[in-house]
Amino acid sequence: MLPPRPAVPPRLRTVLMLGALVALGPLSIDLYLPALPDIGADLGASDSAVQLTLTGTLLGLGLGQLLAGPLSDAVGRRPPLLIGTILHVAASLLCLVAPNIAVLGALRVLQGMGGAATMVVAMAVIRDLFSGREAAAVLSRLMLVMGAAPVLAPTLGGVILLAGNWHAVFAALAVLGTLLLIMVRTAVRETLPPERRRTGGVRQVPRAYAALLGDGRFVAMTLVSSLAMASMFAYVSGAPFVLQDDHGLSEQEFALTFGAGAAVLVAASQANVVLLNRWPARRVMLWALAAATAIGLVMTPLATTGAGGLVGLVVPLWLIMGAVGLVLPNAAALALARHGESAGTAAALLGAGQFGLGALAAPLVGVLGNDAHAMALTMTVCVVAALILVAVAPRGEGDTEHGR
Repeated sequence: MLPPRPAVPPRLRTVLMLGALVALGPLSIDLYLPALPDIGADLGASDSAVQLTLTGTLLGLGLGQLLAGPLSDAVGRRPPLLIGTILHVAASLLCLVAPNIAVLGALRVLQGMGGAATMVVAMAVIRDLFSGREAAAVLSRLMLVMGAAPVLAPTLGGVILLAGNWHAVFAALAVLGTLLLIMVRTAVRETLPPERRRTGGVRQVPRAYAALLGDGRFVAMTLVSSLAMASMFAYVSGAPFVLQDDHGLSEQEFALTFGAGAAVLVAASQANVVLLNRWPARRVMLWALAAATAIGLVMTPLATTGAGGLVGLVVPLWLIMGAVGLVLPNAAALALARHGESAGTAAALLGAGQFGLGALAAPLVGVLGNDAHAMALTMTVCVVAALILVAVAPRGEGDTEHGR
């Protein structure tokens, strides 16, 4: 029998610290979005090549989680946090002197791997301390904190570009990573005591992954979460070019428009806490994805024809982001519910799936034309597939659990 979980520290302090850690990945993605056209012009790269630097970050986030998750189950949560933040700072500094787009893309992979450790360990810590509906509620509150990253990052990136060039964006990321490293060293305590850690070393990792992949409900909820994330990253990768190049928004106007979508996602994630008091997580996801499917089927022809102009494009985009805000915390909580003994490994597979599909969605938008039609079509396909998966997924905890 496993020993009891460690005492839960004050909820607000926990959410703020974990939110800061989880935000490092989104900040690494979003802070430089307003600079994508400038990076292409400065390094002589095409739009598609510049988008691959975003794909590199997402790949790094996915691969890094596969490494950091099992490591955190074996040696505790703090060591991977320290290693990851140091790697992120080093990669950010090297991005400052990248001579071409290929080197920048490779460094972005390393930067993503460093950020991955902070994200996967934060998720594992939540599972160390909470379970069931309480975990879903904490994840929703966590999205309020981490949601400030996509809301503020493009705006902050635009401000940085007013004072400097795209190199300054990576300098800011290096400073942020350094501050997080100080926080980890001084304020983040260990939540996985030695007696709860996985024994057997590296040899047990394949067995742990095999056990997770043999759980149909875990796989289904991971795919649902990943498809929701892919829909979001189709928006993240396509929006800078669609809104700035096609609709003529300035860097600062784009930042505000993009931030509004992120604000809708955050607001929906907070509404999720209230919804969970009345309905089970699976039903909330079904409603959200059904609404997103209907919106996507309207948005795609509007985006293709240009009918409705900018408003006819961004309002459906924001509404789909709201649906994503309801899906992500619930799918994650249901995926992790039965795997407290391997929370780091389970969170790693969950995160790898999210950013792996996100890494595919970003260049897919470019291949399909890098326009409003490509972005809308990719987002719609993702939410339709997620809706089908929720409908056919094996039932379990969270399907009938109601709030009080």
